[in-house]
Amino acid sequence: MVRPFAFHAVKTICFEPGASASLADHLGNMLGDRVLVVTDPGLVELGLPDGAINSLKKAGADVSVFSDVEADPSLATVEKAVAVAKGEGATGILGFGGGSSLDVAKLAALLAGSGEDIDDAWGVGNAKGPRLPLAAIPTTAGTGSEVTPVAIVTLPDDEKRGVSSPVLIPDAAILDPDLTLGLPAHVTAATGIDAMVHAIEAFTSTSANNNPLSQASAVEALSLLGQNIEAAVREPANREARGAMLLGAMLAGQAFANSPVAAVHALAYPLGGTFHVPHGLSNSLVLPQVLRFNAAGSDDARAAYAALSDHAFPGLGAADGTQAQAAAFIDRLAQLSADLGLETQLRQVGVTQADLPKLAADAMKQTRLLQNNPRPVTEADALHIYEQAF
Repeated sequence: MVRPFAFHAVKTICFEPGASASLADHLGNMLGDRVLVVTDPGLVELGLPDGAINSLKKAGADVSVFSDVEADPSLATVEKAVAVAKGEGATGILGFGGGSSLDVAKLAALLAGSGEDIDDAWGVGNAKGPRLPLAAIPTTAGTGSEVTPVAIVTLPDDEKRGVSSPVLIPDAAILDPDLTLGLPAHVTAATGIDAMVHAIEAFTSTSANNNPLSQASAVEALSLLGQNIEAAVREPANREARGAMLLGAMLAGQAFANSPVAAVHALAYPLGGTFHVPHGLSNSLVLPQVLRFNAAGSDDARAAYAALSDHAFPGLGAADGTQAQAAAFIDRLAQLSADLGLETQLRQVGVTQADLPKLAADAMKQTRLLQNNPRPVTEADALHIYEQAF
């Protein structure tokens, strides 16, 4: 029997090569006549937002740009973006870029639109709104932030803290595979693994809101991602593979937007906050060890990993029993990261053995995520997982 659930989703999703350059045709006057584009300096230098900006201008909008977003955006950056939005009298926000830019755009739309204090919005369901109209254009196939209710900020003490509320879900997500063509191999690999983690954790989440729609999205996402990530990494101009990755990342985002992620993310966040390891790579570094921990202590996790294996990796082979099939799935994920050229050990990204206890302690602060894990995680467990990943 299906238990009660609520499924929140973006009102409009547009998937089309070149959609960014015809943005106004897709959005109409959704963002109003004074639009603030939130992006990062690298994308501005490459000229990637120009098509979207020109489209909005041709439609009569006055467009300003906030391009100070950095990786793992700080609270100070969010506050600057809010100040610019208020100063420009923005009627709508366009987030353009990776997860960092989209997260800052979400919070700028919320805080400029509602006037609420971010200290009152931290956590789950505390942001009330209203927010400014909001559209999102991702330039990486990873975070799925264009369809999620979550925004993550790095505080001055390197703690990652999140705002999670349906009010943050954008009004429109524009998926333009052309924006991801030529993305560097390492970034493509790390963000792609990030999206796969979203699908896996959403499928196995113990959240009370885990539901058939999220699980179906997760399965389709994992099929698209697992079967296209190697081509996308090795053939940067492969539009078909890029499009599949972008669609897969969005579906994975839609899955975990409603069935939240768990211990992989909880243990990844301290790596990003303290060592500034990119989020996708942080997830990749701890993924196999967390899944092995879960499979060793949870029948449900083992069954789920076995069920997902053939969707992600057709032809992996029918192993002898659920336990063996789950182990084969986890081993293939570990090998995939290595095959794609990603670092596979914490020591490779500047972490020392002496850092592990603090990482474990910091991971325990991510109670919002740990409560969704198929197996309870203690601080000692977290330390052991980090040791296995070291």
